[in-house]
Amino acid sequence: MSMTARTDRLRAGPARRRASLAPPWLRWATLALSAGGLGVSLYLTIAHYATSVTLTCPATGIVNCAKVTTSPQSVLFGVPVAVIGLAYYAGLVALTTPVAWRSASLRWVRAGALAAGIAFVLYLVYTELFTLDAICLWCTSVHVITIVLFVLVAPTVARPPGAQSAAPEPEPAAR
Repeated sequence: MSMTARTDRLRAGPARRRASLAPPWLRWATLALSAGGLGVSLYLTIAHYATSVTLTCPATGIVNCAKVTTSPQSVLFGVPVAVIGLAYYAGLVALTTPVAWRSASLRWVRAGALAAGIAFVLYLVYTELFTLDAICLWCTSVHVITIVLFVLVAPTVARPPGAQSAAPEPEPAAR
C-alpha cells in the first residue's frame, strides 16, 4: 500500500466513524432512559426481596402494584421478572453509552435487545390486563421507557444518523 493511500485511508476513518454515530442528543437520551429503566428495575427488585419495602403505589382497584408484583406471574422460570428487568436494563445501559454508539455492529445488538424488550413488554401488559386484572404503575413506567427507547433506536438501524443518502444530489439547473 502506498503512503498516500494509507494516509487517505487514515484520514477517512474518523470521518466515516463520525458519519455512523448517532447525534449527541440521541446518545445521551438513550443512556438517560436506560439508566431510568435500571433505577426502576432496581427498586422493583429490592421491593421483591425485602419484605420491609412497600411499593409506593395504590394497593386497591385496577392500579395495584402489590397484586402484580406478588402474583405467580411475577416469576418466570424461577426468576423474578424484576430481576430479569434489572439484568436487561444493565445491558441496555452498556449498549447506550457514548462509546457503544461508536460501534456500527452494536446497533444491531441494541435494536435486537429492544425488539426482544418490546415482545416481553407486550407479554407483561397482556398478563396485567387479562390475567391479573391489575396494573403496576412502576412496571408501566418501565414498559413506556422500553417503547420510547425502541422508537428512538429503530431508525438508527435502517439508516444510521449522519449517513449519506443513497440518492445522488440533484445537479443545479443551468441558467
